[in-house]
Amino acid sequence: MGIISIGLSIRKDEIMIDIITHSSKETQDLGYRLGTLLKEGDIVCLVGDLGAGKTTLTQSIAKGLGVEDYVTSPTFTLINEYSGRHMLYHFDLYRLNSVDEIYDLGYEEYFFSQGVCVIEWADILQENLPLERLNIFIERDKEDHDRKILISGAGNRYREIIEELKK
Repeated sequence: MGIISIGLSIRKDEIMIDIITHSSKETQDLGYRLGTLLKEGDIVCLVGDLGAGKTTLTQSIAKGLGVEDYVTSPTFTLINEYSGRHMLYHFDLYRLNSVDEIYDLGYEEYFFSQGVCVIEWADILQENLPLERLNIFIERDKEDHDRKILISGAGNRYREIIEELKK
């Protein structure tokens, strides 16, 4: 299975970086670094199979944002909010029964807030996501702890982030 086939589509105008992490610690380090780069209004969309590492990545992004609380998947509430350097709005859409449920939560207000949105299972909401966003596709090697992580972004803000991650 190719990593691009597991979720959101990549457009021609997007910049990409392909990263392989060889341990949970390396994946966490990547998430932490990304968290230090995020600013108010940023949207991060995570896509990957169950157990790929989306929540682990979100937890380390939260640490990079200065969140001190333990970050858990908002499986039954769909959105958890955390205070840090910027507010973190953590969406987990895995148990979403219909897109109407997310409409009832006023998800667009979060997208245009002064916080950072991290959305697990973002492919479920693909048609309703802003065009400018950071997409992260995670694929887990079934044999070991390796993760293939493809990060793409459209828009100047997300190009800046990816250029920083390339360093």
